[in-house]
Amino acid sequence: MLMQSKAQKINIPEDLAKVINGIIEIEDKIDQDKEHFFVIGVDNRNAIQYIDLVSLGTIDAAFAEPRETFRLAVMKGVKSILICHNHISNECEPSEDDLSITLRLIKAGKILGIELLDHVILCKNKNKLFSFSREGLINENGGKQ
Repeated sequence: MLMQSKAQKINIPEDLAKVINGIIEIEDKIDQDKEHFFVIGVDNRNAIQYIDLVSLGTIDAAFAEPRETFRLAVMKGVKSILICHNHISNECEPSEDDLSITLRLIKAGKILGIELLDHVILCKNKNKLFSFSREGLINENGGKQ
């Protein structure tokens, strides 16, 4: 699934949550209860250039590798990406797998010259989210800055 929307700017994680939750809400109920892994390509002003559903997973996992995550970013020549996935529960804290894939994507982005700005985890409670950037977890070591 590829969606186009160039009007929306992402200034804070809540902006991204609103866009992604809106997409998930219009899906079939069966798919709403699965984890989604989205890549959002943005320009130098953080305006959305594309939204790509890279993985539609199961009730507790959505898998994404660097090649799928950056494929469209390279093709479209975006400066930066954001990644966003949802947890089906009300628990927004990242798992070890979430931390691991984020570190891999940061490193892959450095090689490609495409910065990973944030990884946002959404949960069933739409008022809660987890932002790797806000928590100081977006750096090449994957740890607190």
